[in-house]
Amino acid sequence: MNKYSPPRKSSSLLERAGEIYDYIPAVRTGETQGVSREPMRRENPVNQITPSAPRPVSVYDGPRVIVDRDKLREAGFIVPDGPVTGISEEFRIIKRQLLLAAKGNDKVAPVRHGERILICSAHPDEGKTFCALNLALSIAAEKDNEVLLVDADFAKPSILSSLGLEGSKGLMDALADPDLPVENCIIHTDIAGLAILPAGDQTNADTEYLASSRTEQVLNRLTQNNPNRIVIFDSPPALSASPASVLATHVGQVLMVVKADETTETALRDALSLMVGCEHIQLLLNGTKFSPTGRRFGSYYGYGE
Repeated sequence: MNKYSPPRKSSSLLERAGEIYDYIPAVRTGETQGVSREPMRRENPVNQITPSAPRPVSVYDGPRVIVDRDKLREAGFIVPDGPVTGISEEFRIIKRQLLLAAKGNDKVAPVRHGERILICSAHPDEGKTFCALNLALSIAAEKDNEVLLVDADFAKPSILSSLGLEGSKGLMDALADPDLPVENCIIHTDIAGLAILPAGDQTNADTEYLASSRTEQVLNRLTQNNPNRIVIFDSPPALSASPASVLATHVGQVLMVVKADETTETALRDALSLMVGCEHIQLLLNGTKFSPTGRRFGSYYGYGE
């Protein structure tokens, strides 16, 4: 532990904490990223949506549901095929590290199960779903990968409502029913490269189902026929529900969302201690109101505030 010195008043939570505590032992390979929650600029509304053509890497060629772009725009999410904004640039940077760990390159070996990424937070309302959906939308724009966004917040699912979609069978149904192929629960959208796996029916035994041997079989089926697929799990908050710690044992990467000036150092340490099932953990600083370096992503393209 470093010697204490009074933090600067203008510093963000993690910047202040970083001056006092050493997070490396707890986070292992963790790094921090900053995400602004500033609203996106409103552009002309999309009056008509034409389903995009399936990508060459996709094995699916069936019907696709239409995602409400206006709903995305109003909620501050990345809008597919929309203008470059500060938030879209932030997630472009964030996804590069995650994709490198997932796929590797000629210099870096891929992380085991790195294509499975768990998005978590210590407490509710710290931005995990906001970050999970924006990350999925950003990865969907990749030319060599596609993304499956899994709503794993079984008690309070919100992915479908955020996209303006109706509910259906999901992951928990596939875990509970051996005769239900998980592929039949996937919702394919008109956003090229983006598919959704809903949470499914609520149950009081969600943690027990996730801890069963069937879970690994089901998760393997999500990528066995599509090696280009990245699977993102929007999990419950780690300190509010037990499924998050079990899900961590099934993924190769954990992205812990930390809300600037709200998530306490104690809560962060407690949440990280529950993620020991995954060795590759990174921090994502959400809700920052300024950048110490003065960076203003999006302005270079003419869309920044």
